[in-house]
Amino acid sequence: MNIKILTGCMVHAALIVTASTAHAQQEYPIKPIRMIVGVAPGGATDILARAVGARLSEAFKQQVIVENRPGANHIIGGELTAKSPKDGYTIQMIPEGFVINASVYTKLPFDPVKDFSPIAIVANVPNVLVVHPSLPARTVKQFAAIARARPGQLSYGSSSVGSPSHMSGEMFKVFAKVDYVHVPYKGQSLALVDLMGGHIQFLFPSIPSAVQHVRSGKLVALGVTTAQRATALPDIPTIHEAGITGYEVSGWYGVIGPAGLPQPVVGKLNKEINDYLQTPATRKQLSSEGAEPRTGTPEEFGVAMATDLQKWAKVVAAAGIKIK
Repeated sequence: MNIKILTGCMVHAALIVTASTAHAQQEYPIKPIRMIVGVAPGGATDILARAVGARLSEAFKQQVIVENRPGANHIIGGELTAKSPKDGYTIQMIPEGFVINASVYTKLPFDPVKDFSPIAIVANVPNVLVVHPSLPARTVKQFAAIARARPGQLSYGSSSVGSPSHMSGEMFKVFAKVDYVHVPYKGQSLALVDLMGGHIQFLFPSIPSAVQHVRSGKLVALGVTTAQRATALPDIPTIHEAGITGYEVSGWYGVIGPAGLPQPVVGKLNKEINDYLQTPATRKQLSSEGAEPRTGTPEEFGVAMATDLQKWAKVVAAAGIKIK
């Protein structure tokens, strides 16, 4: 074949592929989107995923299917997302604990920053120290006194090793100079069930997963983990102001996809999520449930992921937490 004809055919074919890819990105989405949640239903990750998923379904006129893949602090779900096609049809809602995994686990099947595309940060979610009503503590100081008097006898649950609820408990242990037993679960909802059943004594769950149980009297809230009081529980003091000076844990939640997502797809998802979070009705709803809406660019979310990976590495090292 004439070399000029062959070259012309190759260029033409490349232009067709490029045009087809660009057209597909402009039309995105043309089929249902799967949103992975790495824990059991009922926790903050699941609650936020379903809220954001409903908005995207409405905006895109395509179904967003929330798929729970619990296990190993979002690692099972993360591996699934990392290995998915780079087309925007598999995304994942993650908590800050997702990047903590790099410090907790000796080996991971992915890099929690490099192997993913940051799409949008969604909210800051405080955790709250809650106890079973049978425990005779109604303030943070009373709880700390009981824990000191009974070293190693109290037990608390978390959504998994390395999760924000786990880190909240470990930081409290250091700041309050107490000792107790950690029991990891495959989701906050499962830990909450055991707490309400009296099988463990306390918990540091996210406010969205626990607020209804506090309002119903099934659990007693003693203090929130953030520097400011939470809108959803305005009468509950921060743990810092309740006497554990300097204590603060604040966790973000956000949406990611596999590394290498096309920029138009990332931009479209980011815009719709940010538009949703900026509406007064959404801000009021999420705030009342304990999640403080937060918006930003994909780049800003990426910086937050990388920065907090380093921050929590120091906490994990100090606590001596490691899983092979």
